[in-house]
Amino acid sequence: MGKPKKRIKRQGVNRDKHELYEKAVQEPEADVRFFDRVYKRTRGELPSLLKEDFCGTAALAAAWVAHRASNRAIGVDLDRPTLDWGRERNLAPLGDAAKHVTLLEDNVLNVTSPKVDLIAAMNFSYFIFKTRDGLKEYLTAARDSLAKGGMLFMDIFGGSESQELDTEVKELEGYDYHWEQVSYDSITNETLYHIHFEFPDGTWMKKAFVYDWRMWTIREVTDILEEIGFDHVTVYWEGTDADGEGNGVFRPAKHREPEPGWIAYIVAHDDV
Repeated sequence: MGKPKKRIKRQGVNRDKHELYEKAVQEPEADVRFFDRVYKRTRGELPSLLKEDFCGTAALAAAWVAHRASNRAIGVDLDRPTLDWGRERNLAPLGDAAKHVTLLEDNVLNVTSPKVDLIAAMNFSYFIFKTRDGLKEYLTAARDSLAKGGMLFMDIFGGSESQELDTEVKELEGYDYHWEQVSYDSITNETLYHIHFEFPDGTWMKKAFVYDWRMWTIREVTDILEEIGFDHVTVYWEGTDADGEGNGVFRPAKHREPEPGWIAYIVAHDDV
């Protein structure tokens, strides 16, 4: 976990919580490039239709259709105000390409058609499932949503720091992003996170986002994926730069030494 750094003077910023979150946390273009690379290496061609589960503001779906003219996307989320924000702020600026994104206000467990080339369950959103049966039901629905040759992409994080009650602070242009771990249960792996935003004038946006999750391990998730029938389940681990920080390059890995904090992708698919 990072420690608060010395305050620096910065300019004001638009205090829209979704905009602040996207700038602080998301890199959808990097995800899109990773999806393309892994899919093409595996299938020998590029994918077209993506389903973004738990899509929120649909930043990933928007980046997907902007990436290639032939791309299409479906975004699924339960929260209508967040979907509406995404339509206005992420899709409308795409112009005609916005027609290539369909946003559905629905439960991800219910949406298994049309069949898609890729499913992305990103930002650890599937951590909302706190029981093995619940997660298994979601992953089964995801597998049922895939076309022949389709692939499921999920991100996951962990490490010893993910069990510490601490706050990570990231200084950004015009504000600070605070990722606070409020609680962690060593028996159930249930955990509570808050995201706060702090501004140069000393004001705060407290609890802009609240996450009541279960921390899943890689082995738990991959075991379920194999149990429900996926032929191949691969973990992609992030490399590090000269300073020991993540370098954004993810490669297949089967074993790793303990690290204080890490982020990885899990990719599952069947034989064609």
